Amino acid sequence: LEGDTLTVIPEAGRAMLDAKEFASVATLLPSGQPHVSIMWVERDGDDVLLSTVKGRRKHLNLERDPRVTVLVCPSDAPYTYVEVRGTATMTEEGGRELIDRLCTAYTGADRYTMDDGTDNVRVVVRVTPDKVIVR
Repeated sequence: LEGDTLTVIPEAGRAMLDAKEFASVATLLPSGQPHVSIMWVERDGDDVLLSTVKGRRKHLNLERDPRVTVLVCPSDAPYTYVEVRGTATMTEEGGRELIDRLCTAYTGADRYTMDDGTDNVRVVVRVTPDKVIVR
């Protein structure tokens, strides 16, 4: 299934995003070179939600240029994938709640504790699709 103008995530893509597979997330460095991170993701309808920390590289990249690509390739089906190319918007609202939900979904722990004791401010990154490809 590939659509040049597909901006909704078809059922096969939704299943991959909902399966709690790790995602490769690409943003653009100031030089224009891609910066790729492995991340946890959550789907909200046709949007993909990510968590990052205010001031970190991904956050700074997306503040400067909101274009982002999220790619999920299931570990049990390596020749399939869902790619969401889109535009990111960011908010601090719900940042803590999102990282805790992602931590529970991916690890089973109730709370993400890597930030505890720091002054890190969690940010919700909402990726709205401009193009979706499912193979």
